Amino acid sequence: MRARAVSIPLTLLLVLVALGFLFPALWFLLSSFKPGSELFSLPLSLFPRTWTLSGYETAWTRFDFWRYFYNTGLVAVITTALTVIVSALTGYAFAKFRSWWLRAFFLCILATTMLPTEVIMPSTFAIIRDLGLYNTLAGIIVPSIITATGIFMFRQYFRTIPDELLEAARIDGASEFRIFTRIMFPLARPIAVTLAIFSVQWRWNDYIWPLIVLNDPNRYTLQLALRSIVGADNINWSVLLSASVISLIPMVILFAVFQRYIMNADINSGLKD
Repeated sequence: MRARAVSIPLTLLLVLVALGFLFPALWFLLSSFKPGSELFSLPLSLFPRTWTLSGYETAWTRFDFWRYFYNTGLVAVITTALTVIVSALTGYAFAKFRSWWLRAFFLCILATTMLPTEVIMPSTFAIIRDLGLYNTLAGIIVPSIITATGIFMFRQYFRTIPDELLEAARIDGASEFRIFTRIMFPLARPIAVTLAIFSVQWRWNDYIWPLIVLNDPNRYTLQLALRSIVGADNINWSVLLSASVISLIPMVILFAVFQRYIMNADINSGLKD
């Protein structure tokens, strides 16, 4: 009874905190169905007095959303696939190979997380320009492949996998590449899915780097397209809110579909006690 008496107030507190986080998102979603004249009319109301889809219709017909979705999706998918593969290979090397220079290299990679992105942007832009990748989608993809976060995630996960499993595979004649592709990477599927979700989210919401690299409107990503809705003197908030909701739909679907894959793997499978 005492435990229940303590748990009920804590549960109510967590519900209130969750509602506090949910309220701005709910206000944002419901405001996209309001006409422009109602967004700032007093008194403010959570639910629209007059429901309308005019903002969505204008956002979809006035702007070439399919092109922006394609550009952003292409960047997100290619970058995510390469990020997961490179991070997994690098994390495997750092976790299972013993060498002083690998440890030093890993510390150097971790040190990059202490640098703000803005610090390395000028040098990165100079490299992209000299490689002829300016104003191309490849100029967005290439610098985003290697992430210290992804390498660290895989490295820490691979360190928890017993070395006996690898030794048994080597005794059976398996090569290092076969060990990685048949044993290590399948066991790290939860980490791969988690990193993939993060990577897609990072690339989908990226604004600063595409703004620097791209100047052709036909190559704009979704975030640059949303920025183009904002005028110099006048902002059509109804259209901007509706377009923002449209841009969030793929992220909501992605999380709803793949969240069940974020679980612990049985790393002891195949081993005897």
